[in-house]
Amino acid sequence: MNIECVQEKLKWAVGFADHISNKHTTLPVLSCLLFDATIKNQLTIKATNLDLGIEINIPVKTIKEGIVAVPSSTINSFLINAVSDEKGVILETTQGNLKVNTTRNSGLIKIQSHEDFPSIPRVAQENSFSLNSTDFVKGLRSVWYSSSVSSIKPELSSVYIYCENDFVVFVATDSFRLAEKKIKIKKTKDFGQILLPYKNIPDIIKVLESINDDIEINLDKNQVSFSYKGIYLISRVIDGTFPDYKQIIPKIVTTEVIVLKQDFINTLKLSNVFSDKFNQINIKIDPPAKKCQIKTKNNDVGENTTILDSAITGEFIEINFNYKYIVDCFQSIDSDSVSLVFNGLNKPVIITPVSDTSFRYIVMPMNR
Repeated sequence: MNIECVQEKLKWAVGFADHISNKHTTLPVLSCLLFDATIKNQLTIKATNLDLGIEINIPVKTIKEGIVAVPSSTINSFLINAVSDEKGVILETTQGNLKVNTTRNSGLIKIQSHEDFPSIPRVAQENSFSLNSTDFVKGLRSVWYSSSVSSIKPELSSVYIYCENDFVVFVATDSFRLAEKKIKIKKTKDFGQILLPYKNIPDIIKVLESINDDIEINLDKNQVSFSYKGIYLISRVIDGTFPDYKQIIPKIVTTEVIVLKQDFINTLKLSNVFSDKFNQINIKIDPPAKKCQIKTKNNDVGENTTILDSAITGEFIEINFNYKYIVDCFQSIDSDSVSLVFNGLNKPVIITPVSDTSFRYIVMPMNR
């Protein structure tokens, strides 16, 4: 192989691919990037961890075609720290090594055999549709933290995506809390459902957030792919059935509290200083006294009580929650005020942005 390319484009492509390559003790080639320059004036950079794969095409000047497997962390670190060179970078194989040359830097990186590098599957275009990448990323970001980190129930360690009327709906739950985000779309066909594995979400977000345009999505039973102008990203999907989560959403409102989001966040942070090992906070809503009280107590530290300015309607209630489960949702709320809707003891609370019906967050109470 002997090619010449723009250093910044190579650095950009290698940076994305490096996130997906994986240190694998039994299959060391997975820690490599595959540089495929068999198509004239094009370099295809591939990476996979067998769960997620990526191909990125960048333009190059081809002097000699070839394929090499180069250690991902080494080539990425070299390009990050190399002096920027407007004249480009030359990649050339020689005696089992890859020479990486600019006018100011020269590196010699040992390469591995590319024969064992896994192929990256192509998803058929039978179930194909397009969505705006910014909207798709927003949907993922709004809910993915609510997924279970355990793989015991794979359908819970995923983000569930489906169509409903004029919306694409993103849902995640670990059975203790649930987040739902609806993204309004212009028009797309009903693609069924997608269960994206939790552990793939950060890398999918990182790649797609760099695109501000419609992406083509292809889906089959086992995989989903995202394509856009030389970028091809493919992820395994979970073959399972997501729980019928709408059954747990309370239909009756007995108490509602509206508070300023930042005041609530500050109160939760203060309360956490005094919370116990279970991260327990006590919320007491007293409508006749017009009082929303949050209390925490730790026998080894002390206790704290805060009264929040709020608008209250409904019945008296006193209930306990896990502080961490509540505070997580604020990353998905843009409005200045939030609504907390209660449906009695031992029932979940629904947290929503005021005047925004696209997001809701449900937290189960603590029994102790």
